[in-house]
Amino acid sequence: MKPKTVILSVSLLITLLANGFQLSAESLPERESRRHEVRLGWGDQLFENLIWQNPQTIVDNLPESFSKTYKENYRYSQHWSAEYQWRANGWLGIGALVDASACFWDDVTRNGKGLQTDIAKGQNFWNLLIMPTARFTWLNTEHVNLYSSLGAGLGLNGGSESDVDGKHTVAGFAANVELIGISADWGQWFAYSELGGSFSLRNKSTIFLAASRIISIGIGFRF
Repeated sequence: MKPKTVILSVSLLITLLANGFQLSAESLPERESRRHEVRLGWGDQLFENLIWQNPQTIVDNLPESFSKTYKENYRYSQHWSAEYQWRANGWLGIGALVDASACFWDDVTRNGKGLQTDIAKGQNFWNLLIMPTARFTWLNTEHVNLYSSLGAGLGLNGGSESDVDGKHTVAGFAANVELIGISADWGQWFAYSELGGSFSLRNKSTIFLAASRIISIGIGFRF
């Protein structure tokens, strides 16, 4: 995702949060009486953008008979998530999170002069996180909540490439940590923004996600 898009998204959320002070129509007891909460969110892939650059360095000083395949033209789906929470009380919520993200690229074969000789489009990998979550609200006011959350569970990784065992889909440990989140209400609806990270790995040498989904924004509904 381009920096301008991230800045625009965050600016829009800040506007929504600021307007929440005027838009909220529920009292604190009314809001706390609504035990169920559903969220739909978006998260960035800034870390992936830093790791996989476009284009990769191309060797162009070897004989024309030389060939090598490069990963080029990376595209990112961003993170898309859905979360359900049951509010046990004013400061604790428990629930479940599902988060999906993917990366796409082309395998481009070039000769020693840097000229393209072949291309395989649609190469990809994807991650699906499924985990129970707990949210701890440490500032609970009529209009704004401040909170932190933690989740741990299953991470599925797959794609067009296979691992050393020939598997295209493998399972591993996944975790999501939101260091700080803020939500602002208007009626039963609310907007939120979070700062944290998602992680997923099969073992210490096979890491699927590391500090991904640093910024999250979205909307939710309480009932």
